[in-house]
Amino acid sequence: MDVVLEGFDTYLFDYLYAAALPAAAPAFKANATLSSIKEAATHYVQPTWVYTPASQYLSFQPGKYAYMSQLPRDDWRRQLLTLYLITWLFGLVVYFLFASLSYIFVFDKSAMAHPKFLKNQIRMEIAQAFWALPGMALLTAPVFLLEVRGYSKIYDTTAEGPGLWYNFVQFPFFILFTDFFIYWIHRGLHHPLVYKRLHKPHHKWIMPTPYASHAFHPVDGFSQSVPYHVFPFLFPLQKFASVFLFVAINIWTIMIHDGEYVADNPIINGAACHTMHHLYFNFNYGQFTTLWDRMGSSYRKPNDELFRKELKMCQTEWKRQAAEMEKIVKEVEGSDDRSYEPDESKKAR
Repeated sequence: MDVVLEGFDTYLFDYLYAAALPAAAPAFKANATLSSIKEAATHYVQPTWVYTPASQYLSFQPGKYAYMSQLPRDDWRRQLLTLYLITWLFGLVVYFLFASLSYIFVFDKSAMAHPKFLKNQIRMEIAQAFWALPGMALLTAPVFLLEVRGYSKIYDTTAEGPGLWYNFVQFPFFILFTDFFIYWIHRGLHHPLVYKRLHKPHHKWIMPTPYASHAFHPVDGFSQSVPYHVFPFLFPLQKFASVFLFVAINIWTIMIHDGEYVADNPIINGAACHTMHHLYFNFNYGQFTTLWDRMGSSYRKPNDELFRKELKMCQTEWKRQAAEMEKIVKEVEGSDDRSYEPDESKKAR
């Protein structure tokens, strides 16, 4: 994350901090000449911070504004605030950009005619996500701060890591590690003592759109990201791989909510498996694979009609799905307080 921080500092935050908290001008001697005062007044007292590139592969040379604030780049308070803003705003851009692209080009709009599609659902999904993201960023920024300040095992060059082999192994290792712990965290969020307080907002969407991907309670969303953040404190992780995985995971989260059931794969926990989770609640808790669901007896094979175009939008199948969902909702939530789209409105689409 230090490379990202360096880039944002160079092209944005150095200017903002220099304007908001300018460094103090030097004090003048009593016998100073007018010319020396004018010359000194054009300069700020430079902080003790010394620029060191965050990476040997990519760096952003700082300009003069990097030395013109009371808060130098290495001040932990500045770093924490900047990381919070980057995490929040960058997350917002990634969410809205890729969810919108998925909605426009991938999501099957006919799913909006499903009897369990909510009234004003897309608007509510976006509103929930916009409310959740700053809270999730607030919880995430301190973890990124620890990384930036060198407390993790994130490394830059291959020579600093375990070896060339690890540059490749780290990706499947990261997936397996996080998939295991997310499964148990997600399953724990369905415990009756936790579900209604934290996880229920995300299960409001029975037939989710890509915009539901980040529509969480902030604590729920962060708790499911904890394994991602813990990994580099336990195991080495190359810093560019870390940034790539952070972005890729956010895109994957959108993809499993896009309602496009391309592959009936028994291993990958794709959109079809995750649709089963939203429809029937207590199945398919995994993030990337079905491995832990199978071992934990919580795997449910996606319904065959999801992969057959002639049955995917069949009213009979929808009614069957709705009837089973209503039964499970009573067991999980007690009552269904959702407001569904009227049939008349759906027929008008």
